[in-house]
Amino acid sequence: MALTSGLGVRKRIFWQLTVFALGFLVPLLYWFPIRNLDLLIPMDVCPSATMALLKDNFTGGLQLGNRPDVLTCTSWKAPIIWHGTFNPDVAQQKARQQNLTIGLTVFAIGRYLGKYLERFLESAERHFMVGQRVVYYVFTEQPDAVPHVALGPHRQLRVEFVAREQRWQDVSMARMHTLHQALGRRLGRETQFVLCMDVDQHFIGPFGPEVLAESVAQLHAWHYHWPRWLLPFERDARSAAALAPHEGDFYYHAAVFGGSVAALRRLTAHCALGLRQDRARGLEALWHDESHLNKFFWLHKPAKVLSPEFCWSPDIGRRAEIRHPRLLWAPKEYAEVRD
Repeated sequence: MALTSGLGVRKRIFWQLTVFALGFLVPLLYWFPIRNLDLLIPMDVCPSATMALLKDNFTGGLQLGNRPDVLTCTSWKAPIIWHGTFNPDVAQQKARQQNLTIGLTVFAIGRYLGKYLERFLESAERHFMVGQRVVYYVFTEQPDAVPHVALGPHRQLRVEFVAREQRWQDVSMARMHTLHQALGRRLGRETQFVLCMDVDQHFIGPFGPEVLAESVAQLHAWHYHWPRWLLPFERDARSAAALAPHEGDFYYHAAVFGGSVAALRRLTAHCALGLRQDRARGLEALWHDESHLNKFFWLHKPAKVLSPEFCWSPDIGRRAEIRHPRLLWAPKEYAEVRD
C-alpha cells in the first residue's frame, strides 16, 4: 500500500510539473517564436590582432573593431562587411580611381518579371552603385515585357533572351550555365566586376563598391547564427554538391553573389558542371544551384563575405545587429508566381 501511494504521489508531481512547463512554454513561444531561438546562440567575434591586419581593396583599412557585437572576419582572414566597418566615401573614390564598370545580373522568368522586376530596377537606380558606371543584364524569355525604367548617367540596361524551362527548379538551376556563357561574351567584355541577384527583392539602402572583391559571398539571413551541424548543406554523398558533416564554413545565399569576371567564370563553371553531373545521376540537390554554390565556396573561399544586412528578410523580425539593411526580400508568394 505504501509503495502504491508513493507511486501515486510521484505521478501527480510529474503531471503537475508537465502542466506547469507547458503553461510556461506556450506563452513563451507566442512571445518568442521558434524562429528566434537562434538568438540564444552567441556569435563568434574576431581576435583584435586579426582585425588590425585586414584590409580591403575598395575601402582601405577596415574598422572591424567598430562592430564588437558580431563576427567580422573569417578563419581564412577575409572580412565580413557590416555597417560601420568601412568608409563608404573611400569605397566610392577607390572604385572611380579604377575606372570600373559594374554589372548586375537578374533573371526575370515567367510571372517573376511582371511582379518584381520593375521595383527591383527602380530601387537599384536609387541605391545600387550610385555614382558608378553600371550595366544591368536582365535575362528573360519575354524581352518585350521588360519595363522601361529611367536610368541615370553612365547606366545602361541590356536584355538577354533565355528559353523558358518547364519547372521553376530548372529555371534556378539553368542560371549557372546561362551566366557562364554570358560571362564569356558581352557581359564579360563590358564589365570588370559583376553582382548576381534574385529578382524578388528590392534595395532600401546604399549598396556600393564596399561589396566588391575578387569573389563575394552573402551570409544567408536565416542561417547566420546556426552552428555548422544544423546548416542545410547538401548531405547526400552521391551529389556533386555534397558536404560532409565536418565541412562547410557558413551557409551562403544564392540571392547575392559576385566577383571579378574571371572568378565568376570559375564559380559558374563549377556549379553548372555539378548540376549536370547530378542530373545524369538522377539527383537534384536539396537547394538546387545554391547547394552547388555552397560547395564551391567551401572549396574556394570567398575573398569577401557580406553580412545579412546586405540581404535581409523582414519575416525574421528585428535583430539588434542588423543596423542598416540594404536589400530586402519580397514576401514569398510561390503559389502566385511559380507554375
